[in-house]
Amino acid sequence: MKDPAAPHHSQARGGPLQQGRGSGPAWAIHRPGGRDVGLMAVAVVGVSFSGPLTTMVAASFLAIAFWRNAAGAAVLLPVLLVGERSTVRALRPRQLGSSVVAGLFLAAHFATWLPSLSMTTVAASTALVTTTPIWTSLAARAAGVQLPVQVWWGLALAVLGAALIAGVDVTVSWEALAGDGLALLGAICAGGYMLAGARAREHLSTSVYAVACYTTCAVALAVAALVADVPLTGFSARDWWLIAAITFCAQLLGHTLLNLVLSSVGPTVVGLAVLLEVPGALVVALVLLQQAPPLLALPGMVAVVIGVALVVRAGRPAPEAEPL
Repeated sequence: MKDPAAPHHSQARGGPLQQGRGSGPAWAIHRPGGRDVGLMAVAVVGVSFSGPLTTMVAASFLAIAFWRNAAGAAVLLPVLLVGERSTVRALRPRQLGSSVVAGLFLAAHFATWLPSLSMTTVAASTALVTTTPIWTSLAARAAGVQLPVQVWWGLALAVLGAALIAGVDVTVSWEALAGDGLALLGAICAGGYMLAGARAREHLSTSVYAVACYTTCAVALAVAALVADVPLTGFSARDWWLIAAITFCAQLLGHTLLNLVLSSVGPTVVGLAVLLEVPGALVVALVLLQQAPPLLALPGMVAVVIGVALVVRAGRPAPEAEPL
């Protein structure tokens, strides 16, 4: 599969890692083409397995997050070293700055959101963490990107749909309030991850960015596990197989394919695509865990799909990849 944002050695100015797209800010909203829609559809299916599979693992959330990122980086590293050897040789540390920032935001996302699942209701945590596209849109607006009113209506409708699917209830307690705050912080950190990733993908290929980002995230999570005295090994064979499945589905098919289209459609559209994980996870949970969906799942799904469609239609056509 050819990466449309991979470096062009013969024409890019300023070195082999620059794109020269000239397509505006990294966080602008672009309308995805057919190829991007297909890749995002596969990615949504992949991340939809994350929640249900994670609930089946006895290991700590921190350990699961560490291994899915460490294993994801390890799997992609040979692809990078073999397929982009000249790119690696030309790489300079300063060119990885945005990738490192994205990795730290991703680690913060996992470290804040996952603990919230045990502090507040899973429904409330899920609904709050899906507000990510709102934060990326606010960042875009603050950066001077003019967003049509249709985008804001679409965002509101999609987030409302996610809340309906989650079946959000109100729990009044200090612990639940703290959990809600952590879930909201997790959404903001996920927004930072997507924004920094979009900036990095302007100049780096998917494999370079993903390896740097996932490695940074894994190292940060390992430090957090050490500080919190959370074991990263000693799991059952069943847990290791489940972690491998999470890595393949959520990390390699999910995050990596989303990172592939990040430079062409923008972080807000990617964040909205991730919202489709909520109905997707319902279907997976129904099949794997025999968990019945809530009463408002169907209208919630319709609201999410309509909201995503409104935002996508309001975006500009995605910039074409620079020809070789």
